[in-house]
Amino acid sequence: MAALGRVTRVAPGAMQARLKKTVVLVGMMGAGKTAVGKALAAALHAPFLDSDAEIEKAANMTIPEIFARDGEPFFRLKERQVISRLLENERGVLSTGGGAYMAPENREIISKKGVAVWLNADLDLLWSRVRHKDTRPLLRVPDPLGALTKLYNERVPVYATADLTVVSQPGLSIDAMASRVIEALRTRPDVLEVLE
Repeated sequence: MAALGRVTRVAPGAMQARLKKTVVLVGMMGAGKTAVGKALAAALHAPFLDSDAEIEKAANMTIPEIFARDGEPFFRLKERQVISRLLENERGVLSTGGGAYMAPENREIISKKGVAVWLNADLDLLWSRVRHKDTRPLLRVPDPLGALTKLYNERVPVYATADLTVVSQPGLSIDAMASRVIEALRTRPDVLEVLE
């Protein structure tokens, strides 16, 4: 578990800060939750956790294998259990699967134990990032762009309820996105205590 009293020097401006709650990255597949989460955790000297990776480790199967064998409802149950456990036991940066924030139970536990940060990428950017990957079970359909568009339209209003929003733009580096998240977190002294 990350130490509560640990003071770290983080960009931008080499400020010193202490992470007081888990930062939970939410958003669509392809928004950069894992990549930005790793960079953010490194900048904050905090543990990086990935709910999908934890589910795979516990099940000893990949997410597509879980979907194929047990279905999406079973996966969502395991996802809820893993997110709850991670928020209870750790203080760091948590990347979640694209559908995790859609469950009211997950939103409630995230709100209670951490802070939700929506990485808001538009549909064109998301499609450019996921169209050549076959690791997305929900896009293994005859019309993957249509499926992504439908998910995007369903999920954006829910993501918009997150505590903080950080907009992603084409050409923005992972480190630049992590810096944007840190700037957003600076508005939340209950999450990131800045000691300047």
